[in-house]
Amino acid sequence: MTDAEWQVMRAALPVPAWFQGRGGRPEGYCHRVMLDAVRYVVDNGVKWVNLPADFPPYRRVHAFARRWQITGLLAELHDRLRDAVRTQEGRSPDPTAGVVDSQSVRAAANVPRSTSGWDGGKKVGGRKRHLVVDCLGLILAIAVTAASVQDRDAAAPLFEPLRKRYFSIRLIWADGAYSGSLVAWAQENLQLTLDIVKRADDATGFVVLPRRWVVERTLSWLVRSRRLVRDYETLPAMHEAMVLWSMTMLMSARLAGRRRDAFIPRWPQPAA
Repeated sequence: MTDAEWQVMRAALPVPAWFQGRGGRPEGYCHRVMLDAVRYVVDNGVKWVNLPADFPPYRRVHAFARRWQITGLLAELHDRLRDAVRTQEGRSPDPTAGVVDSQSVRAAANVPRSTSGWDGGKKVGGRKRHLVVDCLGLILAIAVTAASVQDRDAAAPLFEPLRKRYFSIRLIWADGAYSGSLVAWAQENLQLTLDIVKRADDATGFVVLPRRWVVERTLSWLVRSRRLVRDYETLPAMHEAMVLWSMTMLMSARLAGRRRDAFIPRWPQPAA
């Protein structure tokens, strides 16, 4: 992290109990060092054991990342950064609409068969991450399932906690994979309007579809982190944590004025 990013992260960090004299064991390493180590794993895709010697012992770093995932500190940090980005963009921290989609990724050999499957449509064996993002492409809810799970089957357990957490959400855009009885179920049980954005019948080749491109862009942001190009996590919950770590990297850079998601043209520029 740059110094500017650390200032952003430091302001959003959850305060540990021991820091306020409420018990607990003090941290053995500086939070900035531990966060840098976890971000290094996510960004470069290395094994925990292959962390450079400049960082603390890899077992301590892994235990730190696992503890933050279990206790909800990572989700709290992610949500605070997301609210700050929304505020910076002139939006309310409480979203009113979202976009849902999924992405199948191949699984490594260490991923258990009990939590992986085969996506027949995309011809991918592994897991599938389901995302609901806001209109800026920032993650509101995530679930990781076997790749064999259909999108509409994973949507119900994804929408229910989303609706409880963000009562202001009334509309979600989706593709044709979420059509059918799910639309009526979401309206009846969650008072949530599911708007299916369909591709035109006469469209050929790549076509940018309204609203759906927002979540597609988020999925492309995620695969910039090498740890997320394939699924190396034994536990689906740890895969979800890696997605949140990747998004915290993007949002902290954006808040610090160093946009990791900025588009840089690569084509030759004309001579002056």
